[in-house]
Amino acid sequence: MIIGMGSDLCNIERIQASLDRFGERFEQRVFTPLEQAKAARRPYTKAGTLAKRFAAKEAFSKAVGTGFKAGVFMKDIGVVNAPSGAPTLALTGGAAARLAAITPSGHEAVVHLTLTDDHPWAQAFVVIEARPLSSGAD
Repeated sequence: MIIGMGSDLCNIERIQASLDRFGERFEQRVFTPLEQAKAARRPYTKAGTLAKRFAAKEAFSKAVGTGFKAGVFMKDIGVVNAPSGAPTLALTGGAAARLAAITPSGHEAVVHLTLTDDHPWAQAFVVIEARPLSSGAD
């Protein structure tokens, strides 16, 4: 069953303006070290790379119904890649706690994420699915 959905559209030029104005301070405040390292490897598309991740953080905060309140912080939401290469989220702190709180008993939460960009826009969609835990009896 779906327990949350969120989307966000982010202007890449706005992220570039924040990078120009605040530099590393902005990156360190909003993005995980892994996200910063990935963006650094893409110097020509750094702002776009970060804008997609910014949108993913916003989309997740909407999907769990809190926004960036109730202990959910941007740095607690990190975009990572599954072994298949598909983007997904690594959650810590308040983001992980909020996801656990909205997951029904006897279920596990599965976060689905899709990212796209077409300058000057970056977009993310998050769907949170609750899957029943296996009973172990086959």
